[in-house]
Amino acid sequence: MLNISIVIPAWNEQDRIADCLTNALRQSVAPHEVIVVDNRSTDDTVGVVRDFIRDHPEAPVRLLHQDAEQGLIPTRNYGLNHATGDILGRIDADCMLKPDWVEVVTALFTDDPRAMGVTGPVLYYDMPARRVGLKGDDKIRRETYRADGNRVLLFGSNMALRATAWHAISGEVCRDKDDVMHEDVDVSLHLLGKNMKTVYARTMVCAISARRMDTSLSSFRTYMKRFNNTFRAHPDHWRNRKSEHALFALYPGLRLLYPMYQKYLDALDINPAERVWFHEHMDLEDAQDDDMDNTMRTDSTHDHSMRNDHAASMPGVTASTTAGTATPMP
Repeated sequence: MLNISIVIPAWNEQDRIADCLTNALRQSVAPHEVIVVDNRSTDDTVGVVRDFIRDHPEAPVRLLHQDAEQGLIPTRNYGLNHATGDILGRIDADCMLKPDWVEVVTALFTDDPRAMGVTGPVLYYDMPARRVGLKGDDKIRRETYRADGNRVLLFGSNMALRATAWHAISGEVCRDKDDVMHEDVDVSLHLLGKNMKTVYARTMVCAISARRMDTSLSSFRTYMKRFNNTFRAHPDHWRNRKSEHALFALYPGLRLLYPMYQKYLDALDINPAERVWFHEHMDLEDAQDDDMDNTMRTDSTHDHSMRNDHAASMPGVTASTTAGTATPMP
């Protein structure tokens, strides 16, 4: 069975990193390892992660430090290069993985040996109408996150690569010293440039924060220009539709709604990161309890059978098939 490393670059994420780790570990199939790569955080991110590791000594969580250079790309690269799994998941520190994420990703790569990168839709856990938002995000990604015709672009908050694919492109991905590109699109185009297959799966779901919308119009416009900047750096690749057009259309409403909804959550003392997969976590715990009960019943039946077999082998004793007890022979 393929094993999965989850890599989480982090800079000043003390408010969400513990929730992120909890969701990365509370899975129907356990990850091989979860790697947090801190990049010169000035808040208590490192302290929160260390406390989490101390409080969960059985959890396969590793804390690494990338202090040589400030930036997402060198931090991401550092984590991916130090991961030891067959599959390298890559998410952000404010991401909350759906409880079947590792299981789904494992199946995607197992069922399709040609798949080198996979991605899926996201929902926004700190916004209302989350399921409606998931459907909208799925539509945008299926219809516009494409290059070179209909080839899939990976989304950095919810993506995974085969380790072999990453190592094939790791020395070629753009360093983007000016910080003007989308690093996930860059990774995607390097994969496509080597004719590696990328896959979009609607079942590979991750919840993320909508905090990107809580920014000024000029800042959001600059962020959206990263799409064009990335494709300019890859002149051999092209696209029919531009994702930023759809995102620009959504921006005014989301920009207005986001701070209002945060006040609502604060007033009710709701942690949206804890709430987002609450029902799924309950279902997972019930399933795990059922598995444990079944295992205990199986072990009990096996032990009972062993005792009867042992009793039957003793001189002058026969095993009762009705009462389940050893009975002396007349």
